[in-house]
Amino acid sequence: MTSAADVDVVVAGGGPVGLAAAVLATRAGLSACVVEHRPPPVDKACGEGLMPGAVRALAALGVVTSGRPFRGIRYVTADGSRSADALFRGAPGMGVRRTELARGLADRAELAGVAHVQGVVGAVRQDRDGVEVAGVRGRWLLAADGLHSVVRHQLGLERPGRAHPRWGLRRHFAVTPWTDLVEVHWGAEAEAYVTPVGDGCVGVAVLTSRRGRPYDEWLDSFPSLRARLRGAEPSGRVLGAGPLEQVVARRVDGRVLLVGDAAGYVDALTGEGVALGLAQATAAVACIVAGRPLAYEGEWRRATRRYRLLTRAVLGVAQQDRLRRAVVPAAVALPAVYGVLVRALA
Repeated sequence: MTSAADVDVVVAGGGPVGLAAAVLATRAGLSACVVEHRPPPVDKACGEGLMPGAVRALAALGVVTSGRPFRGIRYVTADGSRSADALFRGAPGMGVRRTELARGLADRAELAGVAHVQGVVGAVRQDRDGVEVAGVRGRWLLAADGLHSVVRHQLGLERPGRAHPRWGLRRHFAVTPWTDLVEVHWGAEAEAYVTPVGDGCVGVAVLTSRRGRPYDEWLDSFPSLRARLRGAEPSGRVLGAGPLEQVVARRVDGRVLLVGDAAGYVDALTGEGVALGLAQATAAVACIVAGRPLAYEGEWRRATRRYRLLTRAVLGVAQQDRLRRAVVPAAVALPAVYGVLVRALA
């Protein structure tokens, strides 16, 4: 396989990170093609809250989306008896439906001249001059094909995760948001993340290490949240994702670079997925342009270090029953510490 490349960069995956990577490639003077088997806009189970850093990064890309601003994060006990608020400094975050975000990025990619192939990635074939997937040959492949990356699996880059994996479920409800904060309701075995995503809609995502329990039963374990949603019409079906943790041996294999969830993931509880993915895509494209693809491994570690440290710390607390019960009381008792944590995530 020594034919000339069709494009400079092939991107596997048409989600937000894949589309952003393709736009970044064109802005760097490279030609790009996105391969995605699902018709746009691509949806997924996620909390849909964009932290201020992600909002800034999307604006810098010229991405236009509609949503609902939120000023910070509120931790709430499952029964609603105690809560603690932490506000961002400066610009707010934004609750945006995942399909709306994908649509805005797809429009930006089209404007940038990114080609699109609707098809399955299939086999990955690479040689010293390029990579081919789905009949498209590029000089480089950016694998942004999600938690269960087909590309990562083919290259043998996966490693076993923790013994008690976590899972996520999400559904929307037609109800006027009751606050301009993202609420995190802490239950005995799960958290519920409530994100205002429109004037008449909230998204509710449940994260837990217990798999198989129906979504409505999880909501019943958060009585104060269930009361808020009483009479609200569910919108769309329940989407699921997991296991959330993905351990990856390395992020560069020849002419293939892994970005986004495909490059490794700890947990969704800190809400940084989009911002992290955009940072990784930026680093990957910069390394390609500089002719230093192997440098991406170090750049990935630098870009994700704070997220990995903070998320593992919070996750360690969340997975111990006694500490878990103390999360909201501690946030109430130590508002300055809680505020520093939230602003660090922002």
